[in-house]
Amino acid sequence: MVNKQVAGWHVMATMPEELITTALQRACWAQPPTPDLLVHSDRGRQYCGKVYRKLLHDHQALRSQSRRGNCYDKAQAESLWSRLKTEVLEGRERLVFADLADAQASVAD
Repeated sequence: MVNKQVAGWHVMATMPEELITTALQRACWAQPPTPDLLVHSDRGRQYCGKVYRKLLHDHQALRSQSRRGNCYDKAQAESLWSRLKTEVLEGRERLVFADLADAQASVAD
């Protein structure tokens, strides 16, 4: 998020490191980062990968991770996910997507 707006996103069927590196690259293309960029994440293994850490380094971004078991450290991101799930799934008969393309289209709207 940049200025309370989603700057880059990506949807995949799984959560490999590629998911977050693609989202970060898209964010950097949409909004060129400043040298003091702070990227906050949880402690998931995707956020500890070499490619992701190199991408942050290349953009002179500082990495910040939440404390173990403390979701309040990233309250803004948690709020975004909650709102996204509510808006995307609202009115759907089933809480699943037909396929990956359906999920991507729903998030893009």
